[in-house]
Order: sequence, then C-alpha cells, then structure tokens
Amino acid sequence: MSRDLSRYDPVWQRAEPYMRARKNDVHIPLSFGWAQRLLDHYETADHDICSLAILLHDIGWYSIDMDQIINKGFRGENFLQSDVRYLHESESVRLGTEVLKATGWDDTVIAAVCEIIDGHDTRPTPHHLNDSIVRDADKLWRFSVTGVAIVCDWMDMTPNGYATRLEGQFEKLETDMGRQLAMEELEVTKKTLQLHAI
Repeated sequence: MSRDLSRYDPVWQRAEPYMRARKNDVHIPLSFGWAQRLLDHYETADHDICSLAILLHDIGWYSIDMDQIINKGFRGENFLQSDVRYLHESESVRLGTEVLKATGWDDTVIAAVCEIIDGHDTRPTPHHLNDSIVRDADKLWRFSVTGVAIVCDWMDMTPNGYATRLEGQFEKLETDMGRQLAMEELEVTKKTLQLHAI
C-alpha cells in the first residue's frame, strides 16, 4: 500500500542533527522502512504513531558518549538493562517531544509516540500492536547486510558469528510478519556475505 510519507519530512529534518550518533543516520531510515512494511500488513495499527515512534526512538543516543554506548550498551553482562539503555530511552523521549512540538504534532500524538519510545529496549513486553510494530522494526534492520556489518562491530563479533547469534533471535520479534521478514532477510544476508564459506 502506498502512503504519502512526505508528511514526516519536517520531523526527519528537525531530528537529523540527533542522528549523528551510533550510525543512527543508517539505522533509523532502515528501521523506518521496515516499519512501513509491517504497517502494510497490520492495517489496524496507527500509521502516524508507529512512523513517528520509529523515526525518533533512538535519537537519545545523541546525548551519550560513543564509548559508553558501545561498552555499556552493547557489551558485557546484561547490557540490555544497562544504565545507558534507560538513559537513551529517556533522552529520546525528551528530544522526541521537542521535535514533535516544533513540527506541529498535537499532545495526544506526542503522548502515544513517547509511550512507545520509553521502554522500547528495556520493557520486557509490548503494550499493544503499535508498540510491537515499532519494536520489530527496530530489530529487523539487524538481519540485513548493513545491520550485520554494523552491529557485528558493536558486539565485537565476526559477521558469521553475529549472523549465527541472530538465528536464535527470531522468537524475540513480536509479530508473525516480523519473524517471517527476519528469517527471509537473514537468508539473503548469509548468501550475500558468503557466510556458508567464511
């Protein structure tokens, strides 16, 4: 289904300076694309809420030093519950609220978007379908060639090692379509990167 996504251009432009951390200028657009694919399948989801939430969900990494991001946010024991994970969520809410207010979105939309962003990495279960779509879109990019190439460095792993790890993470996706897309994308990635051989 084709939607006019240009309505989000002012939000992209206002948020762009905050995308200079942690390769978010790659991660966020790719995740936004995955969100649109999921929204094509789950038509009862709110397209504005999901699109805005995925666009703004990680801009809070901008407020955190890159060494802290990598060493505390992606490595070590229980890194998914590290202080920097909670901090990037709260900073994404703060900055996202500023961006949405500046681009004319109403308080109801802002509250719904921020409810998803706050806890998108650290909350054990989603609140609703919109939340599930954003959480899946946030993860799906990892299964792509670009995602494996970037995240394997963050995790201090080889591409093959990270792809093998991803094979055990399909069930962490919240939606049936998210799981299907992840499996399909990882197969393409493994073939493209010749991971059967190296």
